[in-house]
Amino acid sequence: MTVPDSFAYTARAAHDVGLAAWLGGAMFGKFAHNPSLVRITAHEERGAVANAAWNGYNVINTAGLAAAAFGWGSSRLTETAAANLTSTEQALSQAKDVLMGVSVATGLLSSIQGARLAKQAPDGAVPVETGTVPAPETPRTAARIQRSLGVLGNLNIAAGVSLVAVNAVLAQTSHSHPAKRRALTRSSTPGDSSTSPLWLAPAVTTVLAAVDEARRRAS
Repeated sequence: MTVPDSFAYTARAAHDVGLAAWLGGAMFGKFAHNPSLVRITAHEERGAVANAAWNGYNVINTAGLAAAAFGWGSSRLTETAAANLTSTEQALSQAKDVLMGVSVATGLLSSIQGARLAKQAPDGAVPVETGTVPAPETPRTAARIQRSLGVLGNLNIAAGVSLVAVNAVLAQTSHSHPAKRRALTRSSTPGDSSTSPLWLAPAVTTVLAAVDEARRRAS
């Protein structure tokens, strides 16, 4: 299957932008946002702020995961199909397949659990100690959801960091020892002056920001 350069570039850009949007947000939330909630005195207000922040970012988080999965999935069907890879690249790609699956699964489950937690009290004002640690007065169901979010968040970040590492090694391997077989799957038109796919990052960011703003106004 021949792949136009423009499609390959766009898919790769979507993958990398999505990966950055998802993992960056997850790590900020885990290591900066959640611990900072202790600066808020009322436990109910901590819950309201945490739920508003996390559920507000879920649009970008989900879109980022979807973009990363789309970019990698389309690549696996074309350029990075097993027949086009060296043995080292095949092993790295298989590891990336698993990590991408774990990332998507834990990301989606986290979004579902986050939405469930927000519904445990009006306006998401569930009393909490931090984002993933229940307070003594946290209702039992909400406490279970919080603990599950802590586990899912850790798995999601671990998978994401591993995914970035494998992706970097795979890219470097491809640059250092390019497989000639991949050249047969690419189609470049001499003198092609088509628009660069680098427009994708700002376009995606703008659209997601507009969607999030519309959602906030409607709520």
